[in-house]
Amino acid sequence: MRKFNLQLFDGVDIIDRSGTEALIPEDRAAEIIQGTIEQSAVLSAGRKLANMTSKQTKLPVLDSLPVAYFVDGDAGRKKTTKMAWDKKVIYAEEVAVIVPIPEAVLDDSEYDIWGEVRPRIQEAFGKVIDAAVLFGEGKPTNWRAGLVPSAVTAGAVVKETGDLYKDIMGTDGVIAKVEKSGFFVSGHMADITMRAKFRELVDKQGRPLFMSSMQNGASYTLDGSAMQFPRNGAMDATKAEMISGDFSQLVYSIRQDITFKLFTEGVVQNLDGTIAYNLMQNDMVALRAVMRLGWEIPNPINSLEKDKAKRFPFAVSVSPYGEVSPS
Repeated sequence: MRKFNLQLFDGVDIIDRSGTEALIPEDRAAEIIQGTIEQSAVLSAGRKLANMTSKQTKLPVLDSLPVAYFVDGDAGRKKTTKMAWDKKVIYAEEVAVIVPIPEAVLDDSEYDIWGEVRPRIQEAFGKVIDAAVLFGEGKPTNWRAGLVPSAVTAGAVVKETGDLYKDIMGTDGVIAKVEKSGFFVSGHMADITMRAKFRELVDKQGRPLFMSSMQNGASYTLDGSAMQFPRNGAMDATKAEMISGDFSQLVYSIRQDITFKLFTEGVVQNLDGTIAYNLMQNDMVALRAVMRLGWEIPNPINSLEKDKAKRFPFAVSVSPYGEVSPS
């Protein structure tokens, strides 16, 4: 049998990968890698009222309690009493954003760009709503003061002392401050850094204090109430590391749920009035998202704390170096 002399093929040119790069299809992932969509912590924890039918909704709130008396003897006179209601107003304000994209980009993209944009807009709405409701950041003029500044005004603030367990669970801790106002804590919102602080808490034998009471499956609980760790960027640990309270007292109403509308004509202006984009002239498409809602903290009178200046259904924990200001 004749054998090939392999030495004859030394130095022979071959068709390698560098010469065929243009012919080899490039494999691209069909999925855009991204983080989970974070929803509004306020809208998930608060109590939703019926949708608004106008820009304003009046909310009657109990402001004076009736008083009962014993009748002295068979012929004793019965005394009268009264009740009173305060009026709070929920104002519907608009959250909106416009996202312009060139038509050529939409045509050339291998992905559903609008499908990727919409959930991120919802996340952005949640962030701006949470920041306005919790801290008063960027809030509309008609909206009430934020939850945290209101808690500061009411004196419902605990500065961390180094004993985190006492700061939260103690007789003058965050939970106790809510209870002294006549409310029960139904939930907590905390900066994500608080998770590590809770994990560090141990008893005298070095056993984790919150091993069973705090870790309930995949969710966290504290003193029997659910905990949230918002990750949409709205939590500001310099102003509040944790917010505890009766979240049924954080009420909101929606005038217009988030709606999307595409525009192919029109202009997009800057804040100074100059034109940023002419959609027709620049061959662009714009997606506009709009939502209208309002919120309030009713804070009705109760038998344990009748002074509305001191009564508040929430309390906050702040770091020793955090800001403690009602503004």
